[in-house]
This record gives sequence, structure tokens and C-alpha cells, in this order.
Amino acid sequence: MGFKQTRARSFGGQVGQRRKWVGFEWNAAGALSGAVVDAGDGTQHTVKFDTCVLAAGAHSGQVASLANIGSTQAKEASLRVPLPVEPRKRYVYVFSTQGDNGPGLATPLTVDPDGTYFRRDGLGGNFLCGRSPCDDEEPDCDTLDVDHGYFDTDIWPTLANRVPCFEAVKVQSSWAGYYEHNTFDANGIIGRHPHYSNLFIAAGFSGHGIQQTPAVGRAISELILEGRLTTLDLSRMSFDRIVKQQPMFEVNIV
Repeated sequence: MGFKQTRARSFGGQVGQRRKWVGFEWNAAGALSGAVVDAGDGTQHTVKFDTCVLAAGAHSGQVASLANIGSTQAKEASLRVPLPVEPRKRYVYVFSTQGDNGPGLATPLTVDPDGTYFRRDGLGGNFLCGRSPCDDEEPDCDTLDVDHGYFDTDIWPTLANRVPCFEAVKVQSSWAGYYEHNTFDANGIIGRHPHYSNLFIAAGFSGHGIQQTPAVGRAISELILEGRLTTLDLSRMSFDRIVKQQPMFEVNIV
């Protein structure tokens, strides 16, 4: 993240830290014209813009609602449709095998049919793993506390079945974070909002966004600068599919 901020500043960008987005402003024509930001010291100020990219991760749906996206009182149908992105808490565990018989450095990211995944983590013989829970097992998002029992009951049995030497492992560390989960079809939403011509969305990637970041960044820049997609046709991933109720499901999502 530090590299990205440094790079942005080198192009004249400004980075606001520890500031909360609390609202939007509109111009006389009804277009979005600014973001109202809480500075954290009891004051608020407006960041004016010509173009806005909504890429607020797990909180993108909440930020979109500040622009009345999803308002049941809106006159235009496309504005009554909410941005279906919300936080989902996920656990990541780092473990080591008890011995030198673990999978080698060439081990790829491995995903079991039940969704449990693991991969090598560095050169020290550690492995990183996790699994998304079923819908009825979703943990509370109020805190980022880690459920250590989830590894023992839901992840470790699959690891041991997939790789015999994983029957004896030791968890070295763990953490929790938020997926920006798209509740509509668990796929990214990329492109211009149908009501606000100067609002572009890049959100809802449901855990695989980091893998798609370069392509998404290029797509958004092309839409802003060229007015169209020129490298890859990602039109199927636009907000229009939400409005038209045309989900684009992916079979293998970790």
C-alpha cells in the first residue's frame, strides 16, 4: 500500500489517511461533484471532483448508498438498485509441518473441492491456508478476531486428507480480514454507473480482486480516458447486469 501511495503522489495525487467518507455533494444538474470527508478531528470538508472511482473494498456498498444508490425513493429504476457489496470476514492461517517431508518450493496454489486452499509461504517451510465458510456459517463482522477452532474443525481435516504429511502441523500465526463480497453473483463490478455518468465502480471481487487488479485498473482508466474499453471487453461485468438481474456466476471461487 505504501508503494501505491508513493506512486500516486509522484503523479500529483493526494492521499488522505484516517479520513471517513460520510457523504456526497451534487451540482445543480444533479451530477456528483464532491465527496464529504470526516477528518477525524470533528471537522468535515469536501473533496471536489470531476470523476469519481468507487473502489472502497468491503465498504463499497455502504459508500454507494451515500450517493442514494439503492434508495427506494429514487425516481430512476437504475438508482433504486443497490450496489450489492458487503464485508465478509475470512480467516487466514500460517502453519508449518512437523518435519522435512512437506511439499516442495514448486508447490502451486492448491484448492480442494470443498474450497480449502493452501500454498507455500516464503522459503522457511511454512504454508498459508484458509477456506470460505458456507452461507449459514458466516462469522460476525463486528470484529477481526480469529476463530482458531475453525482451523481444527473445518480446515485441518481437509489438509490432512489431501497431503498426508499435513496430519502433523503447527499453526504459527493467523489473521482475519474482509472480503468485499458481491452478494449478487460473487463477481467483480466494473464500469460506469448507469445513472451517474462520472461515477465508475470497481468493487465486489469477492476475494480474487488482487489477482485481477492490473486488468481492472486498466479497464477503469480506459473508460475514463477513452470512453470505452479498448484492451479487454469487460462489459459483462458492468453494473447493468445487476439492474437487469443477469448474474454471471463463476464455478470455482475460493
